[in-house]
Amino acid sequence: MKKQVWLLVALSAAGVASAQETVRIGHAAAITGPVAHFGKDSENGARMAVDALNARGATVGGRKVTWVLVPEDDGGDPKQATAVAQKLADARVNAVVGHETSGTTIPASKIYYDAGIPQISASATNPKYTQQGFNTTFRVVANDIQLGRGLARYAARTMGAKRVAVVDDRTAYGQGLVTEFANGLRQQGVNVVAREFTNDKATDFAAILTRIRASNPDLVFFGGMNAVAGPMLRQMKQLGINAKMMGGDGICSDEMHKLSGGTMADGQVVCAEAGGVEAAGKAGMDRFRADYRKRFGIDVQIIAPYSYDAVMALAAAMDKAGSAAPAKYLPELAKIQYKGVTGNIAFDQRGDIRDGVLTLYTFKGGHRTAIAVTK
Repeated sequence: MKKQVWLLVALSAAGVASAQETVRIGHAAAITGPVAHFGKDSENGARMAVDALNARGATVGGRKVTWVLVPEDDGGDPKQATAVAQKLADARVNAVVGHETSGTTIPASKIYYDAGIPQISASATNPKYTQQGFNTTFRVVANDIQLGRGLARYAARTMGAKRVAVVDDRTAYGQGLVTEFANGLRQQGVNVVAREFTNDKATDFAAILTRIRASNPDLVFFGGMNAVAGPMLRQMKQLGINAKMMGGDGICSDEMHKLSGGTMADGQVVCAEAGGVEAAGKAGMDRFRADYRKRFGIDVQIIAPYSYDAVMALAAAMDKAGSAAPAKYLPELAKIQYKGVTGNIAFDQRGDIRDGVLTLYTFKGGHRTAIAVTK
């Protein structure tokens, strides 16, 4: 009888040890819907990080662990995002990378905060995300204040824009970006001659573009994703609007060429990625892109290297704390100094990336081409 009791105790202890040896990283983004190409890009980056950690036998406080990715699809929808967040919280994942858009990241963040689970977004740029007072929210890209005002400076000083029309898609991301861009334009003394809005599922822009045409802009700034921007660009051409288009990272991928029906002229679109690497980091980023293509058979969209670095920063914080328990490694994450593919990962008191950079791009031959890296 005693042998049976001891056997049960040993099996129970083995079960606890096994649970401690698995670290589960939740990932949430749109894997279905119009922005699924970005969501899958983010998931792929996180998966590469988890695989790399397992391949090198990454430890937590000297103990070898098994790293597991727990992916969820939020469809790019705020309601679905909160359901996904609750599912990950109930599953007691050790951390979350995501969500993809500001509109999904912000409502989900309250659920992770209540559960005490650290969350790093690799793509959400709306300032509100880190302004809620939650000590669990972090991001590894610049926010819309940096992005919008950086684009405004470039539009005014380099492109020579004088008359600008702005359009947003009514999402948290689109509205936030347009607001900060418009604020930046005012600082540069440039006029906003028309302000319109659409939605993130729209396909017909005849009414708003007709009004915009009447204002005779030399630049149309769009706050939203390329699933909308591409068709809008095509319809601009149909209506004889010869203005250039500008936007943030939501329109900053090679998908723009296809989504515009091939109507995008070389140099017509200028966009910015909330992040990027300066010259010293270019070789590392090139290696990452090559590894990504070898693994998945496709090119990086935008988010993958940032979600990769988010996972790696979490792993570094856990190792330094000697624990994957959120309450124990969260203080280490807040003061982390991690040299990643995208540059140095370090956060300010709100959880925003310190010294975030922007990368400006245009398109040539349908492919994204870097112009400059700036702050």
